[in-house]
Formats: sequence, structure tokens, C-alpha cells
Amino acid sequence: MLKFLIRNRNGQFLLIGTFMAVLGFSLILINSPYSRFAFYIAIFFLGFFAAKNALVDTIQSKSPNVDLLMILSAIGAMLINYESEGAMLLLIFAGAEVLEDYASNKSTSAISELMAQVPTVAQVLKPNGDVVEVPTDDLAIGDLVIVSKGAQIPIDGKTDRDSMISEAALTGESIPVEKKADDHVFAGTINEGNVFHLLVTKLSHETVFSNIIRMVEEAQNRPSKVAKFIDRIESKYVMTVLIVVPIFIAILYYFIDLDFQEAFYRGMVLLTVASPCALVASATPATLSAISNGAKNGVLFKGGAAMEALSSMDILYSDKTGTLTFGEFQVIEHEMDREILKEVVYIEQQSTHPIADAIVAAFKDIDLDSVDQREPVEEIAGSGIKKGEIIVGKPSIFDTYNDPDNYRGKITAGYTTVFVGIDDQIVGYFTLADQIRDESAEAVAGFQAEKIKVSLITGDNEMVAKKVANEVNVDDYFANCSPEDKIKFVQENQAMGQVVGMIGDGINDAPALANADIGIAMGSGSSVAMESADVVIVKNNLAKLLYSFKLSQKLNKIIIQNVIFSIVVIVSLIGLNIFGWLGLPLGVVFHEGSTILVILNGLRLLKQSKA
Repeated sequence: MLKFLIRNRNGQFLLIGTFMAVLGFSLILINSPYSRFAFYIAIFFLGFFAAKNALVDTIQSKSPNVDLLMILSAIGAMLINYESEGAMLLLIFAGAEVLEDYASNKSTSAISELMAQVPTVAQVLKPNGDVVEVPTDDLAIGDLVIVSKGAQIPIDGKTDRDSMISEAALTGESIPVEKKADDHVFAGTINEGNVFHLLVTKLSHETVFSNIIRMVEEAQNRPSKVAKFIDRIESKYVMTVLIVVPIFIAILYYFIDLDFQEAFYRGMVLLTVASPCALVASATPATLSAISNGAKNGVLFKGGAAMEALSSMDILYSDKTGTLTFGEFQVIEHEMDREILKEVVYIEQQSTHPIADAIVAAFKDIDLDSVDQREPVEEIAGSGIKKGEIIVGKPSIFDTYNDPDNYRGKITAGYTTVFVGIDDQIVGYFTLADQIRDESAEAVAGFQAEKIKVSLITGDNEMVAKKVANEVNVDDYFANCSPEDKIKFVQENQAMGQVVGMIGDGINDAPALANADIGIAMGSGSSVAMESADVVIVKNNLAKLLYSFKLSQKLNKIIIQNVIFSIVVIVSLIGLNIFGWLGLPLGVVFHEGSTILVILNGLRLLKQSKA
């Protein structure tokens, strides 16, 4: 905290002002007439930034800023020779302001530290065998980078051999992850195994790490609903106080028969205690702390509103592949002509879907020289992919196709089947297997315990959907869903007044994610899905979403606590002042003390719990 004060200009002024205020009170003890000059200097340093910000904001927004009340109160105290009270007021006020800045800084410091930890240079292996050190910003897709044992990975890519990677910086998980050859590894993580070569697959500004930084920075500029509401009423409230205070002074002077100095003094007390400083600080520090906590645990919220809304969710729709399952398919059976297989492998190389990855991996040694690579490949969202007359996709899009070899009879319960069609005829198939994630059933049970309905919604066939639904124990499931079907389910629940969450990772999930009240994307999914979502889970782990839900609940409880506490303090202090039972020193201590307590209460959310 002391380092923050010394390095921060506001903190430096606070330290100088504090010293002068202490000097002023010390001079009072020896009845020195110079005490008032010490207080004047203290008031200048303690109120400088608050006055500057209040005036600039008031002029720019054309409405009074809440800090204006504190400045006017301090000036008023000086006018009636209460310099010591004015200095005390600004001392605690400036301290609360710096504490709030510290809270904001603290909530993002973990992210800043992560940014600083990502290597800025990489060791590139050239085709002639030379190793050259280059900036990570200059790395190109396809470059080969050497990652030494114990070194941080400088950029996203694929490893060329088995390795052990610590992904704690991204996910908060301390246990290293075993990576196989061709598995993706991420910038900022640490190689805890032997040296390996990394094939660069993303540019430096496209990495998971850079996306985390960008999303957290964006989130800080998107206030929660409570913060927006407080911002909306702030200027009206301040204007009301500025009108009420002169009326209050006039009533005390003309109708209660107090002398002007006493009436004015009581007016300055009202100006101080009626200021909504604690109320203004009720939501933002807590929200920033929660966003930072989530980021450290691999959960990225795109704003305070998303963080707040998650706890109000009534139903959660979940995609299957890559969400409830690993999404790491293996081809266990296939049948088609060899030349057609070559075409299919080339087509699937143009897709990022897990099924496409599995087909390409299963036939990575096949020779594609005979394939016409000039013809464009088109994605059929939620259904498959095509090149000319060749279509590869889920069985439902082949309902009108002829099936002379009875490939439909090859569909096996609990497995994923992909058909290949040419000219209205099914000419081949693949059977693929996927595995349920161990944490999926536990996370689903956790949501159900919170009275949230969980539904599986997938483009896979009925048998696969039923098998996964039974293993994970969701409330219900819907198979053979197109992107339009997923949107329809979301909108039907919204029409019934329910808050709908949707979690997915594919291009076909993006429309539903955008339409849901809370869209949640898996970080290893498509960029379209991540852009459409409100929340991004860095790793495909549904338990992270349950952690986020509980974090959202804690945030809302703290915000409610802060708002109620702030209002009670303001009302109580105003009441005490009306009856003349509250002086400016105690008013300052209780009022600004409440602001500090509210900020500290919000900072509790910085405490990291493992998801």
C-alpha cells in the first residue's frame, strides 16, 4: 500500500496533506496561531484532485459531481474558521478515494502481472538449423519455436512431442497438464517437461492470453446494472442536496433562531453526511474484484452486468461436444471409396470442428495430390461442410438421400456418425467416439442443487444425446438441433420470463449465445462463439461455470450489503444532524468511514478460491 501511495500522484498528495494535517493538530496543542496555515496547506493538497475532478466532470457532463459536495463542505468549514474540521473531512475523503483507486488497481494487478510474465522474445529454429531470437510480435504462423525446460511458452501453438505443461497462469490449476504431440499449448504457460518444438498457430495478438487481457480491460469499462443506476441518479441526488442545504440553513437561522455561524456549521455537516460517497462505491470496487477473481480462475466476464446477471439464471442450456464431453473424437470405423476419402480429408482440413480434427488426424498420412484444391469449401452452420457436390455432415441432412449400401444401418447407439454424400446419394460414413468429462456430472448436479434446470441441446443424433444426457444426469435433452432450433429454445424460455443461460463452443452455438441472457463460451472454441458470449471459460471445464455462478452470488450479496449499509448510514447521520446531535468531526468519521468499509467489503472478492 505504501509503495502504491508513493508511486501514485494522488497518494503523494495524500501523504503531504496528511503530514500537514498532523502538523496542524500538533500546533493546536501548543496554542500556536500557525496551525490554521498548516490546515490551509493540508486542505489544498488533500482536496486538489477531488476539486479538479469535480469541476472537470461537472463542466463536461453539465451536472454536479458527487465530489463537489465534499469540496463545498470543506470550503464552508474554512469560511467559518473550522479549518481543522475541513482538513479532517478532506483527509478521510482523500484517503477513501485513494483506497478506491488501490482497489481498482489491485483488481487488475494480477492481470498486469500475467501480461508482464509472457515472454517478449522467442527462440526460432530456422530450416538451416540456426536458432534466432526474435520478438514474439514478429512470429508468423508456421514458425518453429524452441521451448526449453522450465521456460514460459511465448505464443500459442502445437507441441511436436509429449510434454508436461503448467497452465496455472490461465486456469488457476496447479497440477501440470499432460500434452500429446500436436496438442495445443498456450502463451504464458510453463514447460515443466523436456525441451520441445512449438509450431506457431496464432499471432501474438490472437493468443488466449491476449484475449484474456483484452476482455478484462473491456469488462472494466462495462459497469453493472446497479452501478449504472447509481450513476444515473447521482447528479440528481447531488443537485437535490445543493438545494436542500441552503433551505436547511435558512430554517435554522430564521425559524429555529440559531446564530448564522451555528446554522451554517450545521448546514456544512448536512452537506457532508448527505453525500452518497459510500453508495457510489457500493458496486464498482466489488465488481472489479469479482472480475479479477474470475480471471485468475480462468473465467472471463465481459462486464459487470454479465457478472451480476449470472446468479439470476433460471435455466442453463448446454451444448455437448467440447462442453459436457472432451470433444476429442476418434474415428473407430469408416467405409467409403479411397478417392472420396481423400476429398473428405481435404474438406475437413478447412474446418475447426472437433470431428473434422479427428478425421484429419486419423488419415494424416493420406496423399492429397489428386484432390482439386481450387474448388472452394463452404461451412454449413450446425450441419456440416461441403465442396462442390460432396457434402460431409450429420445424418439428419441426408434424410432425402438414397442409401444403396445401407449406411444408415451403420449408426451405432451412443456414438457419433458422419455421412458423406454426392449427388443425392450417401457414399460413405465415419463412426466416432467421444468421452464424457469427469467434472460435467458434478457441475450439473451443483447447478441443480441451486434450483437451476440444466438441459442438453445438441446437433447430434438422438442416441448420442440420450447416452450423454443419462451419464451427466441433465434434466432433459434435445437432439438433432440446428442453430435456429437452439435460438428457438432460448427465446421460448425468455418469453416465459425466465433468465436463460447458454453454454457452447462452436460457430453453430454463436446465435444462441448472442440471444441468451447470459451467453457462455468455451475458450478453446471458435472465435465467433467467444465474441458472441458474455462469459468465456478459458478451459473446457463446466466446473468453472459453477464457480462463476457462486462468485456471482457472492458479488450480488456484497453489493446489496453495501447499498443497504450506505443508505442506513446516510439516513442516520442526517437524522442526528437535524436534531443537532452530530458535529462535523464525527460526521466526517462516520460518513467517510462507511465509504472505506464499503470498499473493503468489496475487496473481499479478490480472495481467490480454487474453481
